[in-house]
Amino acid sequence: MTLHPSVLRLAIAQALSGANTTVVYATAAIIGHLLAPRPGMATLPISVFVIGMALSTLPVGAVARKHGRHAAFFLGNGCGVVSGLLASLALVQASFVLFCLAMLFGGAYAAVVLTFRFAAAECVPAADKPRALSLVLAGGVFAGVLGPQLVTATMNQWPPHAYAATYLCAAAVSVLSALVLRGVRFAGSPAVPATAGAAPSVLPITSRPIREVVRQPRFVVAMLCGVVSYMLMNFMMTSAPLAMELCGLPREYSNYGIELHVVAMYLPSFFTGRLIARFGETPIVLTGLALTAAAALVGMSGQTVAHFWWALALLGVGWNFGFLGASAMVLQCHTPQEGPRVQSINDFVVFGTMVIGSFASGSLLSAYGWSTVAALTLPPVVVAAAALLWIGRVRQGQPSA
Repeated sequence: MTLHPSVLRLAIAQALSGANTTVVYATAAIIGHLLAPRPGMATLPISVFVIGMALSTLPVGAVARKHGRHAAFFLGNGCGVVSGLLASLALVQASFVLFCLAMLFGGAYAAVVLTFRFAAAECVPAADKPRALSLVLAGGVFAGVLGPQLVTATMNQWPPHAYAATYLCAAAVSVLSALVLRGVRFAGSPAVPATAGAAPSVLPITSRPIREVVRQPRFVVAMLCGVVSYMLMNFMMTSAPLAMELCGLPREYSNYGIELHVVAMYLPSFFTGRLIARFGETPIVLTGLALTAAAALVGMSGQTVAHFWWALALLGVGWNFGFLGASAMVLQCHTPQEGPRVQSINDFVVFGTMVIGSFASGSLLSAYGWSTVAALTLPPVVVAAAALLWIGRVRQGQPSA
């Protein structure tokens, strides 16, 4: 596969925009701990961030379907700017409510950023879709470095308002991402047939009932695997920085831990697409689930810096394999014209269930500790793996056409 210029732009935008999400995960629980009226509400800002993701997925899909991908992209960048400015103001005013509102806009921005992977698939032939999808997510490697380094460099630059300068810089990064996205082109893509009088990135609306698409067993299992991969990653990552602080570890260690985690999330994307093309989605998703389980076991075994960092690294790679494999499964369940609508439903379910983990992690961490948080990730992994093996047997048992 020759790297398509628009895929490259989407990967760069993923790096820039993903840095904002990394900033949130590195700081929001700590800021919540400083501003929240009760310790159990420390992770509420991240929960609100996830709610913003969930609430935005269907509207983002509708905007992309009716007005094109570019309109959705720039709407997301606008939310990123608003989020950064509001968060900075909230920190200056020590307002927990205003910071949560900022996270709502930040979640909407993150929901748009996660559509970049599907947008890349519309720029290349069908055989190259898995690699395009994974190469865009590979841009997150740079987000994993940029975000934590941005936090470390700016968190004390506006004393006594810790992290206020960080979120101002995050707003500026959102503007830079918008400039990169202006050059993305969908014209000529096999996945996007042109229609008279329509912009190249606008997809015609399909007449097939959406229920017929989303009731496919393979689509249901793909969503389940995406839910488990993303929810468990968010569940552990949300509470990890605060858990490290409660263990008396310096904040720089938690910043480096999140940096390691995000790099581990996206670095495998340079080859995950090739692995999917060679071995299929099922083995890759199963590997991801196994790595997530390994992260939980490491988290249960100790609370040193090494334990936290190893758990976060394994969790990141597990997310990459599980989420990318599940996303590739989703691509097989719809026509190109159905893509934005079906993909937004998938993301709505994935992000909607993440809310449960985000709300629960803070209370569980405060009441029972990090080891319990890690242990609770194991049962969903078993359920997802069983469903994946079941759908594999069903497909093997079907007669070939």
